Amino acid sequence: MTTPGERVGAGEAPGLSAEEVAERVARGQTNEQDSSLSRSVSSILRENVLTFFNGILTACFIAVLLLGDLGDGLFFGIVVVNSLIGIVQELRAKRSLERLALLSAPETAVRRGGAVVIVRPEQIVLDDLMLLRPGDQVTADATLGSASDLLVDESMLTGESEPVAKHPGDKVLSGSLVVSGTAEATVTAVGADSYANTLTREIKRHSVVYSELRAATTRILVYLTWLLLPIIAIVVIGRVIAYSGDGTSPEDFRQAGIDTVAAVVGMIPEGLVLLTSLAFGVAVIQLGRQKVLVQELAAVEVLARVDVLCLDKTGTLTTGEIGFERLVTIDPPAGSPFPPFADAELDAVLGLIAHDVAANQTALALRSHFDADGGTVVERLPFNSRRAFSAVTFDREGSRETWLLGAPERLLEGFPDALAAAQGIAAGGRRALALGRGTGLASDYSERVTPGEGFRPAAIAVFHETVRTDARPTLDYFDEQGVRVVVLSGDNPVTVGAIARELGLPGEARDASTLVSDEELVEALAGTSVYGRVAPEQKRRVVHQLQADGHTVAMTGDGVNDAMAVKDADLGIAMGNATPATRAVSRIVLLEGRFDRLPTVLDYARRVIANVERVSNLFLTKTVYGIVLAVVVAVLLWRFPFLPRQMTLVSTLAIGIPSFFLALAPNRRRYRPGVLKRILSFSIPSGLIASAAVIASFAVLSELLPLDETRSLVTITLFIVSLWVLSVLARPFSKARLALIGSVTLAFAVSFTIPIARDFFALEVPGLPGLAFAVGVGVVGAAGIELWYRIARSKGLVSDRE
Repeated sequence: MTTPGERVGAGEAPGLSAEEVAERVARGQTNEQDSSLSRSVSSILRENVLTFFNGILTACFIAVLLLGDLGDGLFFGIVVVNSLIGIVQELRAKRSLERLALLSAPETAVRRGGAVVIVRPEQIVLDDLMLLRPGDQVTADATLGSASDLLVDESMLTGESEPVAKHPGDKVLSGSLVVSGTAEATVTAVGADSYANTLTREIKRHSVVYSELRAATTRILVYLTWLLLPIIAIVVIGRVIAYSGDGTSPEDFRQAGIDTVAAVVGMIPEGLVLLTSLAFGVAVIQLGRQKVLVQELAAVEVLARVDVLCLDKTGTLTTGEIGFERLVTIDPPAGSPFPPFADAELDAVLGLIAHDVAANQTALALRSHFDADGGTVVERLPFNSRRAFSAVTFDREGSRETWLLGAPERLLEGFPDALAAAQGIAAGGRRALALGRGTGLASDYSERVTPGEGFRPAAIAVFHETVRTDARPTLDYFDEQGVRVVVLSGDNPVTVGAIARELGLPGEARDASTLVSDEELVEALAGTSVYGRVAPEQKRRVVHQLQADGHTVAMTGDGVNDAMAVKDADLGIAMGNATPATRAVSRIVLLEGRFDRLPTVLDYARRVIANVERVSNLFLTKTVYGIVLAVVVAVLLWRFPFLPRQMTLVSTLAIGIPSFFLALAPNRRRYRPGVLKRILSFSIPSGLIASAAVIASFAVLSELLPLDETRSLVTITLFIVSLWVLSVLARPFSKARLALIGSVTLAFAVSFTIPIARDFFALEVPGLPGLAFAVGVGVVGAAGIELWYRIARSKGLVSDRE
């Protein structure tokens, strides 16, 4: 990684001066762009206010105002509160997302005034000289001035999955990702003239998270939209017929209108969408406080469905901090005409590698141990996973030398004693890299996977990685939760295996470079979960194969070699120190790089998906009995069993208030597929039972008692059945949930006993015979709910385990 403020070497272009930068800024030639990661405020307001259900309820409220009885418009308060809560939560989530996104925004290295500086994308100006390195996200369109082994992933722009080789004079577009190599590029287009303005949109288009909850809710709303319009028409026609005829008075028309409003209000699940968004939004805010950036709301849910977690070793299981430990010199093989390399020469070479402007993370670990001696880099061949080594040609003391640094199994293939020494070091959990001198120029090795003739091994550089203290308990947690962990590392399989054993992962490490065909990969995945020498394209193949086997796959990583697999996984998770490429395509970013945050994310994910399923059952049960009652009343030409305010009272106490608390309650129930099927399988029978109880109660009582008293008693019947629906969905009981059920029951009783509440809700204090009948029918209905709940639980349609 380039160090800010570092001076460039001889012969390298100095870039723009401070005056030239200021001049372009004044002309507006900057890379300002729309980088919003969330919806606009106007979009949030529009989608929370201008909804189909809000439109129907608003029309009902206007009808109530025209009919002159404002008390029956109480339901409209739910519309207002729902919209306000939805707006407030989404605005809070938006602020949290945008604030945290600043911490994970991509950065670009540019050369200005002869020094390398790191700037944000919007600070780039026209004609800036960008320095591109592995893992960088190209943030402005540019033309390459020089390039060394440059491969660019343009899949975000073209859909082409394979990286494209780029050469001097080629164009690179903003939105592409540097897979390997280095380059210098002059910016040719910024702001609205470049691809940067469409980058976020392209990323989202290519990485839309599938949300079963969102899909289920959408399908439910589509079903209801098609059902409500004809049913409302039936209700209106039924009311007109019921109140028409000789002697019809204005009061009759007013009652017809109120009955229609009551029927419509009973059919609409006004809080369902709100509580789904609320559950997601609260989870995002709470995770944000723990420095977990959720780039798509539905990503919280996806982790609950994950059953395979693929991990990179470096930066995930280990801290990612590579420390140089020692240098082990290699004696020349017997019969070699060359003497061993002198320590001073090796120190000088390692110093040049460490202080090179394109030094990678491994080379940077050498910087504090070796000094630069003034040599000049003539040519670079950056490390890539295909050949597993890098090469640098130096001009030092009047002569040119090419040195190679990389995997011992590649560079030491023809030197068995040296290779055995390197393997022994790796077996102890250390990272070993071979250093040797080659022939010709660095570019001569670009197509090789072994150094070939003329290569002289010089030393083995030994590095150590620190295993994260939170790695073992986190892995143990996922094992307990039935989530398989697969380690995919580009490091030596012996080193990876040693660290895996330290962390308690079963099985021996496999060398992925030997797995050529898909058949070999499938066979390996069936037997082991730890792999070394995994190429980036192999990580993608592993993800694709696991997905083809029906698994939901999460992939974590931090390096550019993880980016493509992270993008293709069902859930991409980037560590906080990840390259811009990896962060750009991930759905969740652990900003502090804390691996132990994943169990917390999983807990929130399970809470969201389980609780939204639970409250959906509440709302849709109400919708089902509302539809049945509306149709039955319209066909039989009955007066509607409730006033709108009485329906609102039951809905608020037995559904609205409890669902708010249940949606945010702790819940660690494991994910099971089939959310929509379970919701409909429980709510439809429950709604039919509730409507049957109401119809039975109203049919008998309306023949014996005045309408006002009958409506009061039928309200009691409906509340008892609705309360029992709540009680079965609130299981397993806790003190808090029992208190919730007790509180809403007490509030309902108070509505009958306090005069002001009784008058407002038009409730009559019933006589003992009528009360006994209404309660009896309610209890029978509750027993039916309990019976169906037990049947549904035995069939796996509901669960009281958390």
